Amino acid sequence: MAEIKWDHSVDVLVVGSGNGALTAALSCYEMGVQDVLVVEKSAQIGGTSATSGGGVWIPCNRYAKAAGAKDSFDDAKQYLLSTTPAGAVPEEMVDAYLVNGPRMIDFLHECSDVRYETLEHYPDYYTNVEGSRTGHRSMEPERFDSSLLGDDVKRLRPSHHMMRMFGKIYFTQVEAALLVLQAPGWIKLTMKLVAQWAFDLAWWLRGNGLSRQICTGAAGVARLWYSLKKRNIPLWASAPMQELIVENGRVIGAVVMRDGKSLRVQARKGLVLAAGGFERNQAMREKYLPAPTSTDWSGGVEGNTGDAIQQGLAIGAATRLMDGAWWCTTVSVPGEPAPRLSIMEKSYPGSCIVNLRGERFANESQNYMAFQKDLYKQHSAESPCSPMYQIFDARFRRDYIVGPLMTASLKPDWTIPKEWFETKLVGKAATIRELAEQLGIDGDNLEKTVAKMNAYAKTGKDEDFQRGDSAYDRYYGDPRFEPNPCLGAIDEAPFYAMRLEAGDFGTQGGLATNPNAQVLKEDGSVIDGLYAIGNCSAAVLPTYPGPGSTLGPAMTFAYQAAKHICAYQD
Repeated sequence: MAEIKWDHSVDVLVVGSGNGALTAALSCYEMGVQDVLVVEKSAQIGGTSATSGGGVWIPCNRYAKAAGAKDSFDDAKQYLLSTTPAGAVPEEMVDAYLVNGPRMIDFLHECSDVRYETLEHYPDYYTNVEGSRTGHRSMEPERFDSSLLGDDVKRLRPSHHMMRMFGKIYFTQVEAALLVLQAPGWIKLTMKLVAQWAFDLAWWLRGNGLSRQICTGAAGVARLWYSLKKRNIPLWASAPMQELIVENGRVIGAVVMRDGKSLRVQARKGLVLAAGGFERNQAMREKYLPAPTSTDWSGGVEGNTGDAIQQGLAIGAATRLMDGAWWCTTVSVPGEPAPRLSIMEKSYPGSCIVNLRGERFANESQNYMAFQKDLYKQHSAESPCSPMYQIFDARFRRDYIVGPLMTASLKPDWTIPKEWFETKLVGKAATIRELAEQLGIDGDNLEKTVAKMNAYAKTGKDEDFQRGDSAYDRYYGDPRFEPNPCLGAIDEAPFYAMRLEAGDFGTQGGLATNPNAQVLKEDGSVIDGLYAIGNCSAAVLPTYPGPGSTLGPAMTFAYQAAKHICAYQD
């Protein structure tokens, strides 16, 4: 070590600035190791955590208990073991997560500005499995006054543009379900949110026009970052990690680029990798993920190119689950900064998803992760399932938002950009067969598929894929439809289509870790001094059992890493 000339020295170096990274830094500080540095590759703070919905899935958390929810460790473990493929995740990691997740939330609540609200009606994603719950396992961040960040608010990565009204006004996950469905009360809510934004003229003229009160992923990151700022924990932006520094088998620091210079940063007690997955690295996607795959379809942030994983591999780290991602169909709209995630609209009654053969291949109302896993099971060269098209009619167009299409009253057909039709992002025709011909879909099969959907709408029973049978299916259904809130006829001309791709919002494979978040070698031994959390580590909840199944483990194992680094007993 004496031979290395350090440009900067700290006790703990944290790489990344999402929920996991900031939780690790904050936890170390509060546990007594206060010389902490956070470095972020991008100029913006928050990574994919900030662009996400901000949900955190933690069974038996304090907010659920305060609301009177009934849950248990045993039920949660039964649910996870029943929904996770055998051997995919070490059982000790599941146990560590379920035991320490609630402790982590308690810790942050008691020592920081981190605050969440329980989601009473947001169900687990596999509600037909023993141990599941129909609410209170997921939380979303409380609204946050972003002016508390001062000038740094301009460096906060905003939530995804689809989670902001007119690209400017934040709304919560609960409000999103109301607004997109246009359920009773949506007009009043819209007017309230718009008025709050409009009358805060002095604020949004100071910045980029975003509302002062922020929600979802950006609020979660902001609350953590604000807590770091109160403690004067430094955060370097535009400072990518270039290389890990190892001495006698122990990670002792890293080379970090800052202001055009490569700096050797010593990490005396530990280095925490929290730098995201590899969804924006096409070569890694083609090496590890199933085809078809493209960075263009991913909702992950641009800096997630697998740097932390590659550096771990370079020093002998083991990996797991590299063939998996947080799958979600996406809509790639010309001119928009990132693909839109297609989550809610697939479930509404009066539409279906078909491949180019004009055939359905999965239950559209199931959770987005399971839907795309079914897509890959059915995809083949003879029957490709990406791209796919959501087929709907004039009634659906009047009532629901689909990707970039607002309802017909808010975005009439004459305002739809010509480019959307020319690129076959959107289709419109007087008949189902004409729509099929326009988009290159098998017309005979599409007519048969739509006819079957219309019959299912009458009986309320999807005989092919059981759409609407589970509580999760019905969460994004329309209760105004009977007998099944997820099934409605597709029979009112003109008919429409929206192209979807086999996208994601991040990869889930990464460095293998133990319950302390220590990175492991192939033989199961630890790499001293090195910890990994979030999407650069292998997933603990790979099937996405509930809303917030990425942020929950990222924050929990950040807490675990801090405890190990600081020799802290909770």
